[in-house]
Amino acid sequence: MQDQTPQPLRARLQQPGLVVAPGVHDMVSLRMADALGFEALYMTGFGTVASHLGLPDAGLATYTDMVGRVRQMASMARTPLIADGDTGYGGLLNIAHTVQGYEAAGAAAIQLEDQQMPKKCGHTPGRRVVPVADMVRRIEVAVASRRSRDFLVIARTDARTTLGLDEALRRGEACARAGADVLFIESPESVEEMRRIGEAFDLPLVANMVEGGRTPVVDRATLERLGYRIAIHPVTALLAATHAMQRAYRTLRTHGSSVGLDAELMPFDDLTALMGFPDVHAFERRWAEPAPDQPRGDER
Repeated sequence: MQDQTPQPLRARLQQPGLVVAPGVHDMVSLRMADALGFEALYMTGFGTVASHLGLPDAGLATYTDMVGRVRQMASMARTPLIADGDTGYGGLLNIAHTVQGYEAAGAAAIQLEDQQMPKKCGHTPGRRVVPVADMVRRIEVAVASRRSRDFLVIARTDARTTLGLDEALRRGEACARAGADVLFIESPESVEEMRRIGEAFDLPLVANMVEGGRTPVVDRATLERLGYRIAIHPVTALLAATHAMQRAYRTLRTHGSSVGLDAELMPFDDLTALMGFPDVHAFERRWAEPAPDQPRGDER
């Protein structure tokens, strides 16, 4: 469990060491990760769209869909929440509205990318990016629209896959000049490419560790050596959870019972504790209706 309130993300990034930010996609994953003492959490767009809408991360979620999830998660979390803002959900005016909405909802940072609309998950094919000048304007508007410098703007470019690493580095430099606080060069395809990214910038860098994705998943020490400051793990927990659910559902479908289920289950008491039932029980004990033969509080 956490023993102290984490410091603001901007202040943390001024200190050495890698910030590991696990992906959270719903309120159960949020509560679980928040209780473990991470220095940041990452509201994954892929996982949030999947869990909230049951749809692919392909530009189908709206600003309203996502800002509601940001507000729910940030209101419950003690840990700074980095929130995926996709392309900003429209033009420049929409981007300003999105930045202010995410900030007011309680996020510590917003991630904005240079994909064309509709956007796609960064580790799937067919992604296209806007001209670099358009991406620069997105970041300039985002930086100008926030109310506090402690609300960080993370600039993500998806140019590597279709236009090559050199173009992705050029876009990262342009976003740095536009005022981005953190850079996210999406989908490098080797450790050598990750090394080049780390050597190219002074700003904090995000590494996207997607199991089965385009980028090698490497350990913490390697990421630090390569120059990264934030490692997001957007779908690690989601992949683990869905695999476990699949096994459970198949067992129920095949045998009509959970007897003999070949999967480790969280004890039910632990789940109720995670979801806050002890607080409910304490409330009920305090405010329980008196027994019929006992006087009410105003009669004593």
